[in-house]
Amino acid sequence: MQIGLYFGSFNPVHIGHLIIANHIANNTDVEQVWFVVSPQNPLKPTTGLLNEYHRLHLVSLAIEGEKNLRASNVEFSLPKPSFTIDTLIYIEEKYPRYNFSIIMGSDSLMNITKWKNYETILKNYRLCVYDRPGFKPNNTLYPNRLLFIKAPFLDISSTIIRKLIKEKKSIKYLVTDKVYEEIINNGYYR
Repeated sequence: MQIGLYFGSFNPVHIGHLIIANHIANNTDVEQVWFVVSPQNPLKPTTGLLNEYHRLHLVSLAIEGEKNLRASNVEFSLPKPSFTIDTLIYIEEKYPRYNFSIIMGSDSLMNITKWKNYETILKNYRLCVYDRPGFKPNNTLYPNRLLFIKAPFLDISSTIIRKLIKEKKSIKYLVTDKVYEEIINNGYYR
């Protein structure tokens, strides 16, 4: 089975994440997309980061009933901060029959040289890269390992959603209804 690993803080998960994951599951050989909730990204600050179990729950609510999408807590038992290469090694040992690809935006690909053991990742894993406006990566870098995807793009970010919540503005339609209710009912990001 071909699995696409969509790593992220998902702080919170939003419609843009879901559109990308669904597009990849529908338009590539990826049979299932796993949202790998990262407890702590080494390249991002932890301020304003909702507890990882709450973020995992929000992802689970967002994808409920979708057979091609799955929430994963695989990084919760690994050392923090979460390094992609460590997760890949662990997950391959745990699921030896699966083939794994990494899903990322072109902005992340442009920063990949900052990742721990990025050369190993580029050499051994296929990267499913979706366009992010303003980020044109080098297409000649490991051309056999990169799959560029023209996915629908919405200019939505978790940062914008958190800002709207702090300003007591509506986030309706930026997240699923269940995620919206969970955030509002629990006072997340206030």
